[in-house]
Amino acid sequence: MRHGICILPDLTWEQSRPRWILAEEMGFDHAWTYDHLVWGGLPDSLWSACVPLLSAAAVVTKTIGLGAFVVSPNFRHPAAFSREVETLADISDGRFLLGLGVGGTPDDAVLGQPELTVGQRVDRFQEFVGLLGRTLSEDHIDADGPYFRARDMRLGRGPVRDRVPFLLAGNGPRSVRFAARHGDAWVTTGQGTESLDEWFASVARAVAVLDEELGRQPGRRIDRYLSLEAAPRNPLESVDLFDDMVGRADELGFTDVIVPWPRDTEPYRASMDVLVAIAARGLGRTP
Repeated sequence: MRHGICILPDLTWEQSRPRWILAEEMGFDHAWTYDHLVWGGLPDSLWSACVPLLSAAAVVTKTIGLGAFVVSPNFRHPAAFSREVETLADISDGRFLLGLGVGGTPDDAVLGQPELTVGQRVDRFQEFVGLLGRTLSEDHIDADGPYFRARDMRLGRGPVRDRVPFLLAGNGPRSVRFAARHGDAWVTTGQGTESLDEWFASVARAVAVLDEELGRQPGRRIDRYLSLEAAPRNPLESVDLFDDMVGRADELGFTDVIVPWPRDTEPYRASMDVLVAIAARGLGRTP
């Protein structure tokens, strides 16, 4: 099991920098931040842009994976964004982990674009992933899709698609199957529930869909990331709860888990002492 931690971009770089360095020193395999214009959890907070923040984190770290959790088509065009991906892959020396998802509220309304149905949002996301993949692997790209167009989009540094894993987010069956077919990895937040047992049950149902789809592709295996920060209980409430949740993720076949950096207030309120205790004993010692 590999362990990741998510550091919200609600701080100045002076405040945030020590956390990225400490995440690597603690032994985390990857560290993440959110990619939003506005996040509903902290709508009035200071909020930093994802790619510049990860670029800065890449400069002050050496080995830890650096993830965007998750990029969506709500305010990005795949051709333009591909240039940012190429650059960050270079700055991070191939440590960039690109989470991609349909996206949610309130980012979907910030640009004043027409409201889409759930089905249309998934259609747009799948087109986004396909065109982004092309712009990272092919030169002189033209595209005329229902949602995105491109004319003679050039590669900036040569093909980099094989250096940037696509972690496709999905909770519902359609998105989970898409991740199984086209992703380098799958990431899920589970369904919104009130109890931890119900949440893990929703995750188990999604795993079953993934396994069914992968079963149609003999020999194909992809990594599986579970965002424990999306659970109805914070995994950093205690060391015992952390162990329990990571153990349950392992039983479901997940290769990676992600926990939130503790904050003094909600969301993700928890004691830093728990995180320190988990890291001090070694992250590899969880069940």
